[in-house]
Amino acid sequence: MRKQPVITAVSIIGSALAIFLIMVLVMMDQIKYAPYSPESNRDRWLVNKYMSISNTNWDEGGQSNGPVGVRTINDVYRKMTVPEAVTAFCVYSRKATLETHASPSITADYLTTDAEFWKVMDFTFLYGNPYDQAQFDSSQPVAVITRSVARKLFNEDNPVGKEFKMNMIPYRVVGVVKDVSTLATSAYAQVWVPYTSTNDTSTGWCQDVMGPFSVIMLPKSKDDIPLVRQEFERLHRAYFESLKDEGWTYIQRSRPYDQETSAKTPWANIEADIESENRQSYIIFGILLLVPAVNLSSMTHSRLRRQRKDIGIRRAFGATRMSILYDILVENFLITIVAGIIGLCASVIFALTASAALFTPRYYEASLPPAVSLDMLLNWNVLAMAIGFCFVLNLLSAGIPALQASRTNIVNALSSK
Repeated sequence: MRKQPVITAVSIIGSALAIFLIMVLVMMDQIKYAPYSPESNRDRWLVNKYMSISNTNWDEGGQSNGPVGVRTINDVYRKMTVPEAVTAFCVYSRKATLETHASPSITADYLTTDAEFWKVMDFTFLYGNPYDQAQFDSSQPVAVITRSVARKLFNEDNPVGKEFKMNMIPYRVVGVVKDVSTLATSAYAQVWVPYTSTNDTSTGWCQDVMGPFSVIMLPKSKDDIPLVRQEFERLHRAYFESLKDEGWTYIQRSRPYDQETSAKTPWANIEADIESENRQSYIIFGILLLVPAVNLSSMTHSRLRRQRKDIGIRRAFGATRMSILYDILVENFLITIVAGIIGLCASVIFALTASAALFTPRYYEASLPPAVSLDMLLNWNVLAMAIGFCFVLNLLSAGIPALQASRTNIVNALSSK
């Protein structure tokens, strides 16, 4: 790096740009399913965001695809005993008008949930507590709100016990939580209320087999995931067996999904094909690595041509070809690691400053722009992938030149041929 600063600088810049582009794509992908608060248990989730059914009375091939109905929730998911918790909540947040006597009305996103929702998600409660099962069962008009909503509505951080109106219906605040990023698509809202306090339970179709709800099952550990799947399939078979006289048939489509599969399968009528999605990502990563590697390889070859005498002297004093090859690869890997650190830092800065352009799904609209933090972008998987990409880029750019240099004839190397 000291003897050949120009070639080193160009190599670092080229490698850093490649790592930067790849890590931006990795972060855009990882943020959809990597665990972070309040969805810290994503790696254990089994998600049934949608379901698919058909009926013998419909035309051949007729299907209904969409969220889950309250009848299915009560007859299947409420009977599950293997998971640690099972929550049902409205599949998307919606907009509502909030107001108090002392402040003008504001618009906020609200989400209807059950009481188990607070066991599956790990919100940071600043004041108060979530609504419990008794309040949910009795359809009490209670709400959990974010700190920003509390400040706008009540001009204070702790309005627990106070009332406000949501769409002209009075609600009482029972808890205040830290604001949630819109990228936590299952947990995100600014106001959370029991769905029993709204008309969501009466907005189903297909005799309430279908409805407005998404369901997440939380196994006690990753080892329990197969057991939860078995219970899910058993209860679904029994449920639709009881609906046989009404003509209903369940179309499984490999559900329930883990969080990654659910995030990459946004439509209810499409079978999950995670292998195809990953294959496309691998092809993109390969192109982004191969193109700069070809250019970096020629620069590495040029650098090694200037070191031929050094290599010849080492070979004359007994250095093996393998040791020469190893030293060249290690030297180039150190340069690549420096470039990787620069590229990773640049990708994090870019993701933090351009989050609205990078992370907002086209089909999703929220009142707030997506908020991104370091704990959402950086985790052990991201760091391991960054090091892995540096290693692959090093092999692609320096492998062939290093192999050629290690096989150089000693006499030719000493005479600079």
